Amino acid sequence: MTGLTEVQSSDHQHGPIVLACAATGIVPFIERSGGDIDRIFGNSGIAPDMAGSPTLKLKLSDYCRLFEEASRRTQNDNFGLWFGNQFQPRDLGLWGYATVSSPTLGSALENLVGLFRYHQESSSMRLIPGRDGLIRLEYRVEAPEILERRQDAELSLGMFLNVIRECCGPHWAPEEVYFEHPRPQLWQEHEAAFDAPVYFSQPTNALAFRRDVLEKPMPARDLKLLATMQASLQALGLQGGEGGLFDRIRTAIRMRLPNGAPTLDQIAAELRVSAPSVQRSLAEQGLTYKDAVETMRQNLARMYLEQRQLPLTEVALLLGYSELSAFTRAFTRWTGVSPRAYRQGLVRH
Repeated sequence: MTGLTEVQSSDHQHGPIVLACAATGIVPFIERSGGDIDRIFGNSGIAPDMAGSPTLKLKLSDYCRLFEEASRRTQNDNFGLWFGNQFQPRDLGLWGYATVSSPTLGSALENLVGLFRYHQESSSMRLIPGRDGLIRLEYRVEAPEILERRQDAELSLGMFLNVIRECCGPHWAPEEVYFEHPRPQLWQEHEAAFDAPVYFSQPTNALAFRRDVLEKPMPARDLKLLATMQASLQALGLQGGEGGLFDRIRTAIRMRLPNGAPTLDQIAAELRVSAPSVQRSLAEQGLTYKDAVETMRQNLARMYLEQRQLPLTEVALLLGYSELSAFTRAFTRWTGVSPRAYRQGLVRH
């Protein structure tokens, strides 16, 4: 295994996409959950018969919306968690078959990461050694316009968990699990699903596990099938690369907000570009740097306020405010109502 394996995929010309096989089994899962198939798919902009196709492509924003909508309509806050928990690696189509056909678990995970760019755009995966001696398999949607992506994060880590269990057995468990979103109300279900401690409000989503499993042989290893799946996946035409600077700026702002509103120089340093380059990129979109921070805060504020289990003080901290009063003043300036009144309106609605 190499010291660092990382892939970040690019924006598609009509918005980032994902192969429809990532939704394999979603229709019967919604039905078992008591959901209305036509309503959920209709509100997501996806036809039910597209879900599960090994070669069709879906807009990543529609895919994420599908699972958020399914969670709301079935009244199952942990819909994505349990969908991912039962999702089998081969249901990932060409990507999944390439992974399980690898000779060892280490090479399987490297193929999972290395071929990711052909499966999903505007997202990143890394397989890296952590400071604690554990290996981390990290995943994150990078598209800044996709704010609601909790269900996707939870189902994705569940999918990756089952890749490792394909090799190590159904009772294998990671040492720790991390999610970038705040702790949900029924968080104990996450520890039950992964059989491990789960931490929320983290910089990214990740499974952390011991290095010694990487040498284990994959039970379905087949080098000929692996080569065929790799070639077929690459032939679909998705190409990895680095996203545009504007999207990278917005993503960097979002990730730094819980530590306080980042400065222009901090963002420029993180992206390894000059501060004037950041300003020019924003100016092309009609924004100043201050506008970009405020817009991200406004969009995230509305999303967090819809999560009624989050105390207002925690919402303020997630948005980079040191005090609730500062967040209240800003939100009232944006919307004309206080955060508390806004949330009460959502409850009445």
